[in-house]
Formats: sequence, structure tokens, C-alpha cells
Amino acid sequence: MKILYRYLNLEFVLPIFGIMIGLIGILSFFDFIQEMNDLGKGTYSLLSIFSYVVFSIPGHVYEIVPIAVLIGSMYAIGQLSENSELTVIRSSGYSIKHIALTLVFTGLFFTLFTFAVGDLVTPFTEKKAQEIKITAKESIVTQEFRSGLWIKDSNSFINVEHVLPDTSLSNIHIYEFDNNFHLRTITNAKKGNFKESEWKLEDVDQTIFSQDKISTNSLKSANWKSLIKPEMMNVLLISPEKMSSMGLIHFIKYLKNNRQKVTRYEIALWEKLIYPLASIAMVLFAIPFGFFQERSGGKNVKIFLGILFGIFYQIMNSGFRHIGLLNDWHPLSCAVIPTLIFFSIGVMMIYKTEHQ
Repeated sequence: MKILYRYLNLEFVLPIFGIMIGLIGILSFFDFIQEMNDLGKGTYSLLSIFSYVVFSIPGHVYEIVPIAVLIGSMYAIGQLSENSELTVIRSSGYSIKHIALTLVFTGLFFTLFTFAVGDLVTPFTEKKAQEIKITAKESIVTQEFRSGLWIKDSNSFINVEHVLPDTSLSNIHIYEFDNNFHLRTITNAKKGNFKESEWKLEDVDQTIFSQDKISTNSLKSANWKSLIKPEMMNVLLISPEKMSSMGLIHFIKYLKNNRQKVTRYEIALWEKLIYPLASIAMVLFAIPFGFFQERSGGKNVKIFLGILFGIFYQIMNSGFRHIGLLNDWHPLSCAVIPTLIFFSIGVMMIYKTEHQ
């Protein structure tokens, strides 16, 4: 039994990794072609483009693992069926349920792999890729409005004209209000860097409003304590779906403290927890196709079906995310429904195939 267990899992793992490498190669090639359009802008050289493409790979890995698991599993089950190995395995008393339970470990391995890449590697590499691109092109990170980025922090409203790739700030305007929403101070600073748990502002001009007078101060430097941290600026560099779980948790907490909408980031957080489980669902979904030889054809047809179902799964994931965001659905339901559908169909097909 142990030999069969190792053999089945190995027969699935190797094709999955092969499909994964192929998909990553295709996506990286497309990235390279796309970035070539910006070659020569600023100091954006071939080396910068190559570095950007390399650092983008973990993000692609995180995105395509469930698809690779599905296509690879379809290929593996087709190969076993074509060689009549499934028939021999069943004749030896190994039921479809036992086969499914054995291969759940393959799904679990890729679940842990997906979570590790998505939560530990991708946030760092994706940020690094964007920093390389933005720095080389001599650009700023983002501007939410023409006036720059606006952030609420307790009783203060902060306007940052430029956020630089190293998460330092330039042209900062802080408008502080009292509890009755009366303007107390306006602070303008040329630069801001985060050091020792607070922001160090440079070239500061401050206007103070009191009941009977207005006064101004000019300082070469000043300290500014704020709930805003450089990690929160990651949301400007990378999409919420590629942030780490802890980064999302801290950002959601910050938004809630400032009574801002958090649905998009809560959906991203739940997806971080649910999306890796899709690998288990994909393995279970693929297994019954090995026993539908007459109806589903050989391994090539199964690979084609795997590609179609994989694309359909990604469309479902994206669709539920955007529809849920528009209709304010519960974040958990937006993240879990696509994976739950594939898991349920897989279990149902295994049950029906077992009792045919």
C-alpha cells in the first residue's frame, strides 16, 4: 500500500510541476514582451526588465498553482487510465474513494506550497519588482487623485503628493481637526521618512489656529507620530490579493479605526486563506475523469478539459470578487464559493462513479 501511495502521488506531482513551469515560462515571456515597450524610459534597461520579470515570477506561481494542479491532475489521471493502471488498481481492491484519499496529500502539498509562496514570498518580490520598475522609470508610486494621495488618521486628514518607491513621502500636508471638526493646525513638509516608529519630517512649515489668533512656525525637522506605517503603503505598490495576510490584517484594522470601507481588503484576506485549498478541490475534481474513458477520451482531451475548467475557475474567482464588492456580499462567501463549487462537484462525481 505504501508503494502504491508513493507511486500515485509521484505520478501526479511531477506533471503538475511540469505544467507549472510551462505556464510560468509563458507568463514571464508575455511580461518581458510587454515591458520592452518601456525600454529606454529613464534608466529602464534590459537588466531592469529582466529583474522585474524574475521578481514577478512568485506572483505568477501563486496565481497559476490551482490551474496547474487541475491540468496536471487531468493529464496524470488520463495517463493512468490510458495504460489501464486504474483498472488494475481497482481490481486489487483499491476503491475510487481510497484513490481520492491517497491523492488528497498531493492537494495538501500544493495547498501549503501556494500559501507559503503567496504569503511569505510574493509580497516581498512583487514589491521589489514594482520598486525596480518605478525607480528605473523615474516615476512616483501612485496618485489617487490629481492632488495626490489622501489618508484619514484619527482627527487628521493627510495629503501626500508623492509616495516614492522606498515608501518615503514628499510634499506632505497634514490638516488636524479637533473633536468639533474645527481646524487646529496645517502642517506642510517637503519630505518624510519613517524611522524609529515615527515619521521624520524635513523642511516643515506649520500654521496654528487658535480662537483669537493665527501663528506660524518653520522648522528644519520635526517628528510626527501616526498610525500610518510604511507597510501600509504596500497597497500602493501591489494589489491587495498579493499582500501578506498580516499586512492585510493591519491595514483592515487601520481602515476600521478610521471608519473606512474595508470590503475589498476583507475579500482579499479570505481569499488568502481559501484560495490555496483550491489545490485539494482540483485533485478531487480531476480523479473521476479517469473512469470516464469512453465519454471523455484520452489524456489529450483531459488536458484540454483541464485548461477549460481552470480558466473557468479563474473567471469565477474574479467574477465573485467583483460582484461581491459591488453588492457588498459577505467577504467569506465571495472567496469560498468558487472553490466550494469545484470541491462539491468533485466529491459528487467520485461518489457517483464509485456506485456505478
